[in-house]
Amino acid sequence: MRAIWKGAVSFGLVNVPVRLYSATENHDVQFRQVHREDGGRIRYRRVCSIDGEEVAYDDIAKGYETEDGDMVVLTDEDFQDLPSRTSKEISVEKFVPADQIDPMLLDKSYYLEPDKSATKPYVLLREALESENRMAIVTVSIRTRMTMAVLRVRDGVIVMQTMLWPDEIRSPDFAFVDSAAEASDQEMQMARLLIDQLAGDYEPDDYEDDYAKAVEALVKAKVEGGEVAVSAEPVEETGEVVDLLAALARSVERAKAARGEVSVDDDDEAEADGGTSSSTTKKGPAKKSAADASVATKASAKNTSTKEAAPKKTAAKKTAAKKTATKKTATKKSSDRKAS
Repeated sequence: MRAIWKGAVSFGLVNVPVRLYSATENHDVQFRQVHREDGGRIRYRRVCSIDGEEVAYDDIAKGYETEDGDMVVLTDEDFQDLPSRTSKEISVEKFVPADQIDPMLLDKSYYLEPDKSATKPYVLLREALESENRMAIVTVSIRTRMTMAVLRVRDGVIVMQTMLWPDEIRSPDFAFVDSAAEASDQEMQMARLLIDQLAGDYEPDDYEDDYAKAVEALVKAKVEGGEVAVSAEPVEETGEVVDLLAALARSVERAKAARGEVSVDDDDEAEADGGTSSSTTKKGPAKKSAADASVATKASAKNTSTKEAAPKKTAAKKTAAKKTATKKTATKKSSDRKAS
């Protein structure tokens, strides 16, 4: 166990340094909300109910809702003015008979462990509580808030149990109970007989959480049967990053729109309708300097194309002339042979 608080028990002039440990732990079966299809964890975001925006932790404050449904926002400065104590002292107010403490008032339980140098006064307080069958009413400051508690002995260790305030105990209001008919002597006799038949001592080992054990057995059977949903590691995201990416994307789209550009998706639609596109974007009217540069580029390309095509045309003319001259020579030789 790990100590969650350090302080001292003080009664009279006696001071006992102690460490506080949680005496109980919750063994309830814990389930997670998951996606039925793939077992992915369901996550919840901190979203403002008014503007629908995700709220960062630094922007979250405490609010107190009035009976009329209005919300009062409390700041850190407001809490600084509230009464709070950071005392590390468990102060004994009085020792009272143990049977005067209603179990309904008891809340959380903690073990008190003494420092090695304070073992003797610790044992003295423990023995005094047991021999007198009393509990010590104490005040203690936990998490800056003062609360009432009792000190009692359990298995040779002093236990501190915080107490609810008296106004936190509800009063039962069951009028029909008082108006119920009284039981007859025969019914009371049978009830006493039943109690005698079921009488016995409390043995904690006689009871167990059968629901938790059944769930563990069910999960183990599913694991052994291969019924385990292995989901991909979730991508850590924060509202700030998502908002930044969205803002950048919108900025890019606005910049394209300002230049008269159309996105790639629009080009694809144009090609599907029979149009052609040779670049990622279609450019509309641009600035004058850009247009001039485009014209100059096209003119340069035209001149280059003309220069490269001219030699090819000249070579083609020479080849054609050569073929014509060869054809005439062959015709003349053929005519001379016939004449001879």
